[in-house]
Amino acid sequence: MFTTLGALIGLAAAIVLIVRRTVPAYALIVGALIGGIAGGGGLADTVKAMISGTQSMMPSVLRILASGVLVGALVRTGSAAKIADAIVTRLGERFALAAVALAAMAVCAVGVFIDIAVITAAPVALAVGARAKLPVPALLLAMIGGGKAGNIISPNPNTIAAADAFKVDLTELMAANIIPALFAFAATLALSSWLASRCRRRSETFASPVAECGDAARPALWSALSGPVTVVGLLALRPFAGIAVDPLVALPAGGIVSAIACGKWRNAVEFSQFGLGKVSGVAILLIGTGTIAGIIRASDLNTDMIALLGALKLPMAALAPVSGILMAGATASTTAGATIASQTFSGALVEAGVAPVSAAATIHAGATVADSLPHGSFFHATGGSVFMSVGERLKLIPYEAAVGLVATAVSCCRWLT
Repeated sequence: MFTTLGALIGLAAAIVLIVRRTVPAYALIVGALIGGIAGGGGLADTVKAMISGTQSMMPSVLRILASGVLVGALVRTGSAAKIADAIVTRLGERFALAAVALAAMAVCAVGVFIDIAVITAAPVALAVGARAKLPVPALLLAMIGGGKAGNIISPNPNTIAAADAFKVDLTELMAANIIPALFAFAATLALSSWLASRCRRRSETFASPVAECGDAARPALWSALSGPVTVVGLLALRPFAGIAVDPLVALPAGGIVSAIACGKWRNAVEFSQFGLGKVSGVAILLIGTGTIAGIIRASDLNTDMIALLGALKLPMAALAPVSGILMAGATASTTAGATIASQTFSGALVEAGVAPVSAAATIHAGATVADSLPHGSFFHATGGSVFMSVGERLKLIPYEAAVGLVATAVSCCRWLT
């Protein structure tokens, strides 16, 4: 219905608008409109494709809205901070970077958004970093890298969107990237340790402790873990017992259990409202993403990218990591990148004989490579969590991309060999 050039023009327009500080959802909608008209589809066909793309997002949007119950409970009961603190306390100053990375990975893996996971772990990380004389860039890299490792094995919006696009079980998709996540975690430790040594040689800024919540404000560890364990247990019923529990049910159930276990069930409505505020932005972003995905899916881009792979003599399977990397870089968002790539190329990859779970896992891992570019909110939120300047934050992008590339390469190797 639309030309490849038109789809690319629309995507470029959306990127420019995002960089110009336009609300991302509106930027994507305007970009979709421009792309459809520039692609020769006409106004009526453009709007039809945009609506069709948005409709395909509704299952993901519903599940993401439901996840707000879990997110709100984990954050407002202090469970997320307790999990992070427990990991750092048990590993101690000697393994401070490993503790910080593991804390961010754990918090993200249980379903907290990666930016919230980093912000949650930041006060604890700065405190332990001050005691261990660690530079701020190394600490932030450890948290971001650990968050990326946790993100690809979590029930987060990007995982949900990829699972829905390929029509695979969410638990199966989460499990498919466990080994890539472990390699990403190892890469994070190596890179953050090297960066710490480099910063020490240059006498760069070391971490300073910041005010933390007292232990009295946090629940017991078993209470903090109750919600995530409930979610994992319910989702695991399908592969182990043949009982399918949709994330639409499992995620809010985990939030309710968390509130009860922490003795704050009377505040469940308040927690849900807080969580809804955190996830509503992502849900709205997905609606905007659906419009541009509808244009791209109805364009010749799919066919042209396959032809390009053939001209370059690359295997069809390369479409999965390449599309994940490019789309996440274009939108500066793991969720938007994984969603657009999955919605656009899922059909072609499955038809080429690539297993749906393998393709979804690799797209998902690829979406963590270039998702932290400055035209996205993650870049600024994570930098602000440790009081880092924009210039210093920019220097971390190559290291973050390297962690994502390791996860993507391992994800590819696991099913290409």
